[in-house]
Amino acid sequence: MLQKIDVVTIFPELFETFTSTSILGAALAKEILEVRVHDLRSWAHDRHRKVDDEPYGGGPGMVMKPEPLVEAIEALAGPKGEGREARVALLSPQGKPFTQRCAEELAGTSHLVLVCGRYEGVDQRVIELAVDEEISIGDYVLSGGEIPAMAVIEAVSRLLPGVLGNPDSVVTESFQTEQLEGPQFTRPAVFRGREVPEVLRSGDHAKIDHWRGQKALERTRERRPDLLKGDSRAVRGD
Repeated sequence: MLQKIDVVTIFPELFETFTSTSILGAALAKEILEVRVHDLRSWAHDRHRKVDDEPYGGGPGMVMKPEPLVEAIEALAGPKGEGREARVALLSPQGKPFTQRCAEELAGTSHLVLVCGRYEGVDQRVIELAVDEEISIGDYVLSGGEIPAMAVIEAVSRLLPGVLGNPDSVVTESFQTEQLEGPQFTRPAVFRGREVPEVLRSGDHAKIDHWRGQKALERTRERRPDLLKGDSRAVRGD
């Protein structure tokens, strides 16, 4: 079970509020999880603390240098190989899609190191020498891996025992059951002429569970039919 996350970034200040508030802040306060954020420039040896350089072969932008990145990763996770206990993930547009199943897998490791790319990417030798896997949070362009790293930390940490106040919340969340959640309602019962469905006020939990299941399936079929591939209910229209 995950106990520690190390983050390597050139903008450690971006994580200050993120790691001190909400669910993650509570998890750190309870010592359920330890999150440490490291400035990559600490592993740069020149007086300007340079971590990027022009790409070989020309082209726009800059590429993150291998020396500081590999040194940082090895200092935190050890050399790449069978003896390494930590799992090192580079947040990258070229990575595999980050899903709930991926979050569950990462939550099962004891030590996770997240490397935040920047500029036009990282030197390929960093990936070959020090990174275990590359992860992408979506098919769009961001300026760096910091926001993706936060998304991974949020998704993974909420799976740890004791992080959420109600452990049943994890079981019913979207993607945990490979479906989207259905609509939710709270008081008042009527708002601007729109009423909460009667079944939710009936107190009949069997009917409520059935209604929620049906609505979740309808929403998934409408918005994310790809999640229902291989599900016979999607074909039958149940």
